[in-house]
Amino acid sequence: MKILLTGSTGFMGKVLVQSLDKDRIELILAGRDGEKKSDCHYIYINSFDSDSQFDLRSHKCDVAIHCAARVHVMNDSSANPLEEFREVNTYGTLNLAQQAADAGVKRFIFISSIKVNGESTELGVPFKPDDTFMPTDPYGLSKYEAEVGLRRIATDTGMEVVIIRPPLVYGPGVKANFASMMKWVNKGLPLPLGGIKDNKRSLVSVDNLVDLITTCIDHPNAANQTFLVSDDEDVSTSQLLSNMAIALEAPNRLLPVPSSWFTFAARLIGKPAISQRLCGSLQVDISKTKELLNWTPPYSAAECMKKTADAFLK
Repeated sequence: MKILLTGSTGFMGKVLVQSLDKDRIELILAGRDGEKKSDCHYIYINSFDSDSQFDLRSHKCDVAIHCAARVHVMNDSSANPLEEFREVNTYGTLNLAQQAADAGVKRFIFISSIKVNGESTELGVPFKPDDTFMPTDPYGLSKYEAEVGLRRIATDTGMEVVIIRPPLVYGPGVKANFASMMKWVNKGLPLPLGGIKDNKRSLVSVDNLVDLITTCIDHPNAANQTFLVSDDEDVSTSQLLSNMAIALEAPNRLLPVPSSWFTFAARLIGKPAISQRLCGSLQVDISKTKELLNWTPPYSAAECMKKTADAFLK
């Protein structure tokens, strides 16, 4: 089997390259750069956009896994953020998918985002794959528009499309806010987040996400479906930080400040989004994923957190 993979040098892509069975799969990697691997072919392109050419007919791929994206950017200063996200995440994705369909690719796996569903849920009312879509930022909207276009291409061409919407992904090498939290916890700093116990958030380790992606490569029930994914162990902010402390073998110095105080302070300084991310809930229902694919996350949240912490400490 030949598989085209984009985003192979990214956080998720690197793990996927390592996980795919090279005895069964021939990998073709598409991107701007990357460490040359003797067992992979490369398609070098300047960027993923509406004009990119991939010459897929000559590679005769069976499956395409599209991980490359313009990622969510906090405090984006672009003149027109939506169009910049669209150029890569929407137009670039649909350009690649159309070329894949024209070249006879049988299945296109698209790594979307839970932001297509929205930014938050009511406690105990998780997102489901077929909920009303509520993207609230340019990144989420660009992913949603890509999904709509992919379904149209699937209908027009017969190429199977699989959409996976992960929530926050963590694992060895994770960056951004998750890495910052690990840094604070590892330093043993007193954090006023111990009172945030009444929210629940779904996370997914990169290892569990990659396992689902590989399952979707040839599972017959994955064709033309949308899947949500998580570790299936939702946690409060307080519990997440406590789990980090255990994995890092660091002192747990969470101060039991009520979450309402934190919310008030965030609004006072004009940063209500920070409060929402720390105090709000974002849960996903993966029952469809488990039932339709007979899949469960193979790794526990505790062992994935430990693996992440060990890599951080190194």
